[in-house]
Formats: sequence, C-alpha cells, structure tokens
Amino acid sequence: MTESAEAAGQATLAVIAQFNAAFNAHDVPAIMALMTTDCVFENTFPPPDGQRLEGADAVRGFWVELFTGSPHAHFATEEAFAAGDRAVVRWRYEWRAADGRPGHIRGIDVFRVSNGQVAEKLSYVKG
Repeated sequence: MTESAEAAGQATLAVIAQFNAAFNAHDVPAIMALMTTDCVFENTFPPPDGQRLEGADAVRGFWVELFTGSPHAHFATEEAFAAGDRAVVRWRYEWRAADGRPGHIRGIDVFRVSNGQVAEKLSYVKG
C-alpha cells in the first residue's frame, strides 16, 4: 500500500471515529455535521434488505427517532479498518429495554467518506 493510500485510510478512520463518538453522545447535530447533504443510510430493519434513507433530512429524522426511542443506545467498536475512502466497522450495539433488561446485537457498517464527511453508512447485523 502506498503512503498516500494509507494516509487516506487513516483520514477515513478519523472521520468514522468522530462519527461514532457523536453517535454514542446521541448528538444529532454533530452526527449530521459529519454527513454529506446527499448522504445515504441503509438501516438493518426491516429484513431482508433494511430501509434505505437518502438525504440529510431523512437521515436526521431517523437518528432523532432512534435516540428518542433508545436513550441508552451505545455502539462499541470491535474492529475497524479502511482502504482509501471506504471503511468497515465491526460493532456491538447495546441497549436497555423499557423493563431495564439489557440487550445487544452485533453487526458491521460499511462506510464511504467523501471530503471528510460520511456519504454512505450501510448497516448489516448477524442473525
């Protein structure tokens, strides 16, 4: 791998780290500042293909709804790697049900970063 390709991968991972920190803080304005206006997010639900949201307004609305309904939601990164403007993050998503019971699922996100912002976040889960 060339130095420029490795530098591009490191820059991509830095954006993803900022994105994940904003996500775990449930900071929708910070998340959206890290996403392009024409961003794409593919949710894991409903099966088999999930919901595809296009554009900042649609994606912002999803984050607001998610954090309102899951105030204790947290993503723990298990592994992350990048090649140029693409990154894969293996994660564990943890939450608390209304009765206080913990829950979790594991999955991956495939990201594309453009000019320092997330342009695509495609999510997949195990199971």
